[in-house]
Amino acid sequence: MALARPASRSRPAAGAPGQGAAAAARRPGWLSLVAGGLRLPDAPGPGTGPRPPLGLVLPAALVGLAMLLPVAYLFIRTAGAWDRVLDLLLRPGTWAIAGRSLGLVAAVTATGVVLAVPLAWLVARTDLPGRRFWAVVTVLPLAIPSYVGSFLYVVAAGPHGLLQRLLAPLGVERLPDLHGFWGAYLVMTLFTYPYILLPVRAALARLDPALEEASLSLGRGRWATFQAVILPQLRPAILSGARLVALYTLAEFGAVATLRYETFTWALYVQYQSAFDRAAAGGLALVLVAAALGILGLDAVLRERWRYHRDTPGTPRPPARVPLGRWRWPALAFCAAVALLALGVPLAVLVYWAVRGVLEGRWWDLLGPATLNSLAVSALAAVGTVAAALPVAALGARYPGPLSGLIDRASYVGFAIPGIVIALAMVFFGIRFLGPLYQTVALLVAAYVIVFLPTALGPLRASWLQVDPKLEEVARTLGRRPWQVLAGVTLPLVRPGLLAGAGMVFLVTLKELPLTLILSPAGFDTLATSVWNSITEAFFGQAAVKSLLLVAASAASVGWILRREGEWEA
Repeated sequence: MALARPASRSRPAAGAPGQGAAAAARRPGWLSLVAGGLRLPDAPGPGTGPRPPLGLVLPAALVGLAMLLPVAYLFIRTAGAWDRVLDLLLRPGTWAIAGRSLGLVAAVTATGVVLAVPLAWLVARTDLPGRRFWAVVTVLPLAIPSYVGSFLYVVAAGPHGLLQRLLAPLGVERLPDLHGFWGAYLVMTLFTYPYILLPVRAALARLDPALEEASLSLGRGRWATFQAVILPQLRPAILSGARLVALYTLAEFGAVATLRYETFTWALYVQYQSAFDRAAAGGLALVLVAAALGILGLDAVLRERWRYHRDTPGTPRPPARVPLGRWRWPALAFCAAVALLALGVPLAVLVYWAVRGVLEGRWWDLLGPATLNSLAVSALAAVGTVAAALPVAALGARYPGPLSGLIDRASYVGFAIPGIVIALAMVFFGIRFLGPLYQTVALLVAAYVIVFLPTALGPLRASWLQVDPKLEEVARTLGRRPWQVLAGVTLPLVRPGLLAGAGMVFLVTLKELPLTLILSPAGFDTLATSVWNSITEAFFGQAAVKSLLLVAASAASVGWILRREGEWEA
């Protein structure tokens, strides 16, 4: 396995006197011996490598343009109203809300990394007891809608919630109020860390154990080996997941509104729903897009474009399980604590309300069509999103440069725009240019692809970076056509990332609400919309049972993904 780190054009060539040689001399001596030498060659900088084929550039560019449709809609809406937009943006209150939004984004993202990386390593690489159980349980919080999760936490741990009632005999009359920053921080962290967990776990499944074993044989401890050998190889997966968490938190409205923490999306929704000023709302959404582009720019700086692929003879093989020893029980306690807060508390409240709601009527007759609709549209969204992500991931992994970087950043814009803006943009273009597709499942799936493309692109690109390009080159020299190389060589090797991406798209589509409410055909009900309707009508028992069914469907999909990835092997 080699780690290649491309340098800028002004950097001296590898092995030449100067800065490059001096940097090599400063590297720890043990590192140069790992696996026969851990090579850090300089890869061509942007614009110096081979040109990407048109058959790859064209579909990737079309995907990038499609992702910018919501931005085009915002520019159309704000045309001729820049004076009102500027007046709104210059208000001190607007920038105070923006500061609170960015603070929440930073806190949730950092904590998500702290939770997800050790969880992924414990499940994928150790002899953790009940490893297969924790592999499913730690991902399931992703299936709980944020607006449902925030409501459940207010009901469970609010000042006079269920927990306070249980503690009342002990003299506890009131619990701390969850509303505000700390409540939003807690809820958003618990329900978004799986965005980081899944790509990191997929990346761990593809790491070459030879580097780790060689480091250990040279006297390095487990912790030092993890820091110097394993963690650097996980950077693309960590950053791709962190990018999703940051963008998701930036665009979230339901949870922060329930917990009364004013973020930037709050100001946008006020303009849409109260002031009825779509031009001003469009201007605020453009600022939200600019903030998203800033996050993507920071991600590009931190990523450093590392390459990970096997460069030594041998066959990739599963790594040996790391014995936890005396750390087994602290590891179990850590997994149990995260699962209890992220899944146990919401499920306990749901079961409580479900028991109270079983006698409310024959509402379960409506669950069959809603469940089938949810599964069908989520499967379509997963297939369509992965298909759209393939050319973008291939272009970015094999032909880094200005064009691939631009398309990659455009692919993440839709994830940072609130769902109502995406839905209105699809309605706008659907009525004017796509009349036959308006109010059809096809337009709904297209909206899902625009919003959830990053959830498939991140893990897929991280897996693609771990595939040795020499394998593809050898296949081409043997007379294989590009599509044959893709189907017979590349796709089997990137399967962990492909399945992780498809699984995440399936999960987040199951719980998607704003797009489904606005764009779904008449009479097309899903589990998410059915839950929302029950909550708005104060039928909490019905909503609880439907939410439990939503979690069960997600659990089944996660189990299938893990089985295909080989995570169920002992």
